[in-house]
Amino acid sequence: MRKLMAATLLAGATFAAPAMAQDVNPTFTGPRVEAILGYDHVGAGSDFDNDNGRDDQSIDGLLYGVGVGYDVNLGSAVVGVEGEYTDSTAKSSRTDPTDQFGFGRVSQGRDLYVGARAGILANPSTLVYVKGGYTNSKLNVLAGNTNETTDTSFKLDGWRIGAGVERAINANTFAKLEYRYSNYTDGKIDFPNGATSERFDIDTDRHQVVASVGWRF
Repeated sequence: MRKLMAATLLAGATFAAPAMAQDVNPTFTGPRVEAILGYDHVGAGSDFDNDNGRDDQSIDGLLYGVGVGYDVNLGSAVVGVEGEYTDSTAKSSRTDPTDQFGFGRVSQGRDLYVGARAGILANPSTLVYVKGGYTNSKLNVLAGNTNETTDTSFKLDGWRIGAGVERAINANTFAKLEYRYSNYTDGKIDFPNGATSERFDIDTDRHQVVASVGWRF
């Protein structure tokens, strides 16, 4: 009887092990959402000249927002697509409306990003990756001697590249640390009366260092 009971328990454990393994989602696979927080720096690019003798002026602030994505684990590599909506506290500190890297006094507005990423697994819980894609940013125009935002804004189109490390906390939660660089090369102005300017060439750089915490479904 004891031998029969032992054999029964052993058989049950053998069949239970694969079932338990199936209950755990593969790491770095499937849809995800995340909260984003970090440092934001916006300034004139190297090709821009605003003739005020201070072409290196910039604005800095706190970046915050949300991101979504979908990843596929290929074994030793991971590929995926992603998108973000972020905003920033960066804004001009000077009151001269002609004194801020060619756009006048501005505050950094919302930013939209869509792109792809690819990486390799440094170990089963750590992903090292690169990313790139399209970004559309908004600069809100500030009044000359206050922090009030007018109804005029600059809409900027550009591209983004970056690199980061993602660490799986468990099968469903993760944390990321990432650097990204954006360059905006094309812009237009939206006026208070609803009119829009012709598109024009620009050269605006953006550097960000962000941390994220997210959930994978």
